[in-house]
Amino acid sequence: MTQPIPWLDGPLWPYLALILFAFLPTEIWRWLAVALSRRIDPDSAVLDWVRAVATALLAGVVAKLIIAPPGVLGVAPLWLRVGALGVTLAIILIWRRRIVVAVLAGEAALMGGIWALS
Repeated sequence: MTQPIPWLDGPLWPYLALILFAFLPTEIWRWLAVALSRRIDPDSAVLDWVRAVATALLAGVVAKLIIAPPGVLGVAPLWLRVGALGVTLAIILIWRRRIVVAVLAGEAALMGGIWALS
């Protein structure tokens, strides 16, 4: 068995591991994206494609959370999850660009519905 490295064997090891294995590998790609995105025209077809892919991924995640929710979210019945999504979408349609308000209202509708059912 190899001996542990003394300066790694302590209470700060988890923080070092987070920096080395979580923060740095993703941060490099973020900085590269910032550097390379300066050359992309905001109205280009490439950026339209990126927006479409990002929207599709987000729609897929939301659909998965509604249809097959993980963990405690599965306690809420399907009609309540769809209703909370409806509240969120209604607020987005009524008040354009108020995403935070819409998300908070959807969460409040979901939590209020779960509370009322319990």
